[in-house]
Formats: sequence, C-alpha cells, structure tokens
Amino acid sequence: MSRFDFDPVVTHTPTEIDDQPHDAAVLAPVIDRNGEDHLLFTRRADHLGEHPGQMSFPGGGAEAIDDSILETALREASEEIGLAPEEAEVVGQLDDIRTVTEYAVTPFVARVPDREYERDGNEVAEIVVLALSELLDPSNYEYERRSHPYYGDIVVHYFHVDGYTVWGATGRILVQLLELATAFDTPDRMDRPDTTGTDHPDA
Repeated sequence: MSRFDFDPVVTHTPTEIDDQPHDAAVLAPVIDRNGEDHLLFTRRADHLGEHPGQMSFPGGGAEAIDDSILETALREASEEIGLAPEEAEVVGQLDDIRTVTEYAVTPFVARVPDREYERDGNEVAEIVVLALSELLDPSNYEYERRSHPYYGDIVVHYFHVDGYTVWGATGRILVQLLELATAFDTPDRMDRPDTTGTDHPDA
C-alpha cells in the first residue's frame, strides 16, 4: 500500500510567481481508500475552449470574491466536484507554475473524504480517482524532451493509469508532489533548471 509522506510538503517553501496577468489555483485532493492513498482528478469537458478532455486537478481562475489564492482553490473545488471547503484538510502548497495562457497557477494539497463527489456537468466530464501505487509504477510513466519556442528545452511527463493520461501542467504539479512526498524521482531531474514552472506548450 502506497502512502504519501506529507512532512516535506508541510515544510516546503513554495516558489511564487507574480509576473503573470492572471492568477489561478488548483487543489490536489488526496483520498485514503482501503488503506492506500489515491489522488482525485477531473477530466475536463470536451467542449471547453482550453485543454478540452485533459486530466486536471479541480481549480480555476481567481475572482474578486476570493480573499486569498487558497480560497480560489477551495471555491473552485466546491464548484467543480462539490467538495465543501470545511472537508478539505489542507496539507501544504507547491510551487507556482506558469501556463502559456498567461496564468500563474498555485497548487495546494489537501486530504479529503472518500465519498461520492458531484461533478459540474458544464466543466467536468468525469471525476477520476487514481491509486498512488499506480502513479508510482515505472511502467506507467514516460517522458519526452521537447523544444519550446519560448521556454527552450523542456521535459513533458506522462502518467498512464487505467486508460487515463495525466500530463501538461497537471503532470508538472503531480511530479513535484511525488518528488516531495514519495521516493519518485524524475530522470536526472532534467526539467528543473527553472523552478518557476516552465511547462508544456499546451499546458
């Protein structure tokens, strides 16, 4: 049974990005199911203009009603999967990442109950729960180098589990969480010369 060690997440000092015109936040929800940690993802609706059909963590853009970027993550999780803010036991914050849509995305990690969640049918096509052990299985992971016209040489991560593929910005966030809280390590850490979160061109 695979478990996260959240101590390094709790003590992590995240790198923050303040040079993008838009702010966003996501919540990486961790579920204890049958004594093993799992991660909850959403599969984005196919009709959405940005990243249709891709796997993501619940989240979205900051709004004026949000008192903090954490509140953004909790509000979006409530809207997308029906998670009440008081249900989330926030563990810590990961490094901000940039996206080519000019967002600075702040990821938070939280333990959440193992229950049925209700998706927002307009934004979320499916709620998907994947076992940590499967995400850590080397046979389910691959990567490739790509040349990006703005960021230069980058590495793109792919996690293939149960017919789903986690990659792009979500893959970057997942990699940092796994590196901090498990024994996972990326090949030669080739994607970490810039910890501010250069990413896949489609992320």
